[in-house]
Amino acid sequence: MIPLFKVYMSKEAPAEVSKILTSGYVGQGPVVDDFEKHLKDWLQHDYLLTTNAATSAEHLAIRLLKNADTNKVNFDGMGFSNSHWPGIQPGDEALCTALTCTATNWPVLANGMNIKWVDVNENNLNMDLDDLERKLSPTTKIIYLVHWGGYPVDLDRVKKIQNKCHRMYGFKPAVIEDCAHALGSEYKGRKIGSHGNMCTFSFQAIKHLTSVDGGLLSVPHKHLFDRGKLLRWYGIDRENTSRKDFRCEEDIVEWGYKFHMNDVLASIGLCNLKNIDKNVINKHKDNAKYYNENLANVDGVTLLENKSGHDSSYWIYTIKVERRDKFMKMMQEKDIMVSRVHERNDKHTCVREYISALPTLDKVVNEMICIPVGWWVTKEDREYIVECIKKGW
Repeated sequence: MIPLFKVYMSKEAPAEVSKILTSGYVGQGPVVDDFEKHLKDWLQHDYLLTTNAATSAEHLAIRLLKNADTNKVNFDGMGFSNSHWPGIQPGDEALCTALTCTATNWPVLANGMNIKWVDVNENNLNMDLDDLERKLSPTTKIIYLVHWGGYPVDLDRVKKIQNKCHRMYGFKPAVIEDCAHALGSEYKGRKIGSHGNMCTFSFQAIKHLTSVDGGLLSVPHKHLFDRGKLLRWYGIDRENTSRKDFRCEEDIVEWGYKFHMNDVLASIGLCNLKNIDKNVINKHKDNAKYYNENLANVDGVTLLENKSGHDSSYWIYTIKVERRDKFMKMMQEKDIMVSRVHERNDKHTCVREYISALPTLDKVVNEMICIPVGWWVTKEDREYIVECIKKGW
């Protein structure tokens, strides 16, 4: 069976983990700091916070916006002005896509906000930005984007929509980018995660970069960075060296969480980061390029768009096919693993109150399917996959 997912692990990782396990210190320490430093260099962005999971990063992002002190930070780099940011109140809305992992949307609910679903663009499976613009309201405080499969959302258009909201209601909603699929993707020559929004990444087992589990939050300002460092560890200032008793914290001004990464996970992440481009991302891109060239005119197959300036790292490769269930059965018989990967979030009982019409999603959810594209897919594998598809189903 050609797998749809596979864990990439550097051969150096076991030895590096062993060093940590026998060092006497396995919590958040110097290895986490080193991992963050290398991530800053790789992403070309200064304000990065590792976490124990991407879901933790999602929670932390909303919390930082929810209680933002507009007197201490200029939010213009995030697309909204500090003089007009009204904060987030219970019942305010986040505009969300239902086509994603539930880890994207459940933190919205956990932080006391309402979800308003936005339909998808049938050409790329990202959020339909026309529908997003239509659904702006006086309570729209967050636009929650997902770069499906790694294909970047049109961030310039999103800024225009923020500006429209400002003209209509006097403030610009914040933008959070869920980049779990998009490590290494680029929008107009800059890596996703460095365009001035709050961005979250996943280092879960099967992602481009794994630390077994873990996540990353990028923020656009030092104030948010400094506050995030406190909130990911109960609100305690770990860098305070003036404590009389090293086990007893000073006064905690703002309560926080246990969201930090540890040195064991960071050592694995460091090892895998060293060759992330050569051994992982470039191979995903090369396999996707092969599919783009060889599946372009196959009967019953529709490829997703691939515009200039939207450089995907192709965590997954999604196509639309006719008679999708028969296609899946055929691929299974050919020992090729396929899946839709994520169930649409709006079908779950816990979000029933937010149900709304999403006609494009209704259509594409019956057509979309993901085929193996990762670093483990050999040239022979991808030729075989294309050959099987061309024979029909």
